[in-house]
Amino acid sequence: MTMNVPYRLLTWAVHATGLGVLAVSVVTTWQQDRLAVASGGVLLGLLYAAAPATPGPARAVWLGLVSAGWAVLAVAAPPFVWLAFPLLFAYLHVLPLWAAMFGVSVLTSSAIIAAAWHAGELTLPLLVGPGVAAAVVTLLALACKALRAELGR
Repeated sequence: MTMNVPYRLLTWAVHATGLGVLAVSVVTTWQQDRLAVASGGVLLGLLYAAAPATPGPARAVWLGLVSAGWAVLAVAAPPFVWLAFPLLFAYLHVLPLWAAMFGVSVLTSSAIIAAAWHAGELTLPLLVGPGVAAAVVTLLALACKALRAELGR
């Protein structure tokens, strides 16, 4: 039962990180008087929060909708690009490993492209940073899965 505590802490840390990045993105775009984009961010947050109520098979559809919402917002405003990283955990949680790894690659590549597009150029930090972050997220998510499997024994 004591292993349940680290797993829950890791899960809440992922959600808190996602909420924090989303809040910064919404506030930033709101302060820039981009109210439609900020409202889209709030709607994305509500959609993301619907995950616990989404039944198992429908979670892939939910993930597709969240990903599409993220893509629209990532193109609309630079702060939303960084929501890709908490979203990676959802890919690794919802999808089978082979599909999750494909999704992680596509989402990371999309974040790099969107960030470079907003910056007007592709720089080494914009290329390497998201790749390293995706690797760390993937390893952490796999560690969470292993911990959850250990709890199930």
